[in-house]
Amino acid sequence: MKPLIQVVALFLFMLISGGLSKDCLSQEIPVATAAEVGMSAEKLLLVEKAMEELVEENRIPGGVIIIARRGKIVMNKAWGMMEITSGRPMETDTIMRCFSMTKAITTAAALMLCDEGKLAVDDPVSEYLPELADLKIAQGDSTVAARQTMTVANLMTHTAGYSYEDSEHSAYNRAFKIQKILDFSLPLEEMQKNLGGLPVLFEPGTDWRYGISIDVLGRVIEVASGMPLDEFLQERFFTPLQMTDTGFFVEPGKESRFASIYTSQGKGNLELRAIDQDGDYLNRPAFFSGGGGLVSTARDYMRFLMMVANHGEFQGKHYLKPETIALMTSNQLSKEVGWIKFGEEVRWGVGFGFGFCVREEMSDWDPDGHVGEYGWGGAASTHYWVSPADDDLIVITLEQVMPYSFLTEFKLKGLIYDAIEK
Repeated sequence: MKPLIQVVALFLFMLISGGLSKDCLSQEIPVATAAEVGMSAEKLLLVEKAMEELVEENRIPGGVIIIARRGKIVMNKAWGMMEITSGRPMETDTIMRCFSMTKAITTAAALMLCDEGKLAVDDPVSEYLPELADLKIAQGDSTVAARQTMTVANLMTHTAGYSYEDSEHSAYNRAFKIQKILDFSLPLEEMQKNLGGLPVLFEPGTDWRYGISIDVLGRVIEVASGMPLDEFLQERFFTPLQMTDTGFFVEPGKESRFASIYTSQGKGNLELRAIDQDGDYLNRPAFFSGGGGLVSTARDYMRFLMMVANHGEFQGKHYLKPETIALMTSNQLSKEVGWIKFGEEVRWGVGFGFGFCVREEMSDWDPDGHVGEYGWGGAASTHYWVSPADDDLIVITLEQVMPYSFLTEFKLKGLIYDAIEK
């Protein structure tokens, strides 16, 4: 035999005989029928119908839904278009912008360093970013010295005092612009240098505000690990979890699978959104945004969530300690901080763990949710949630529509829970 034929023959023999390690082969998540995981196939058809309606009504150009229960995939389907003008259909392996779905992965990476003793949640952030040793608090147009220390846990739970550029204090807004905090043309190391000139909005640990905390945490990871954030995530998560389409940019040759992004006012009119400050995602960026820079697929993100739901292990590999996963998936906010909020909107009954929001009590906000449910979403109206009490039901809904909307999640959540029979 010729050498190439001999190699192929040996590979096939070892594959058939079981002589190849499982690590040599891609291990896909098992697929099951609805009945096999205790769900109703008939009621899941209502989920499909709801997605068809959203596309037909031009509320979304297209979307992907993936549902798992008891460690098996029960639905993985796509609807509509990933790009309307060209007629490219949405596919289950379509690559999409994660935006804030990035945050849970970055937080998990920091917690991995905690498990290894290279970082601790109670550490002052200034141990890694000395620029934050002399912390200031914005008060209107001026600042005062902070009395409390910002910790790594404050970054993970959004209680550090950071917002995005818009806040009620002009001193913060002005510094955010001057210091070029989210300048995607600069690396994280440059952001670190500029953080000393940015005040926070309140004493760390006393309130909840959504903002750049996880981008700052990304730089902490770089300092603590001695690796660029993209390399750390690739080595410790994406490669071992076989998240083959996840990263800070779309790899060459995969551009045809990258969905376009649209704007919608929720009235059946969709417009192709111009790429601006978010970059084109087709080239390796200078700024690795731990708060919103990843692209991924439904399959890839499901593998990450299954690892979390399985207490830090997935397909025979250990990633995080069970007790660390417990911190991620349980509320870490104090009673003083209360429930999470966006401006005047209070999400009653919903706290925040290390990486995920967590439903602690039922309320009129998202009444179809279940106690114990954890998850989050991204700016292009992507959503995901996990319900441990429902045999680790995991749902990911992906679309690419801005501004952020709960339309798809709220339309589907009750239908999906109602499909659970036993």
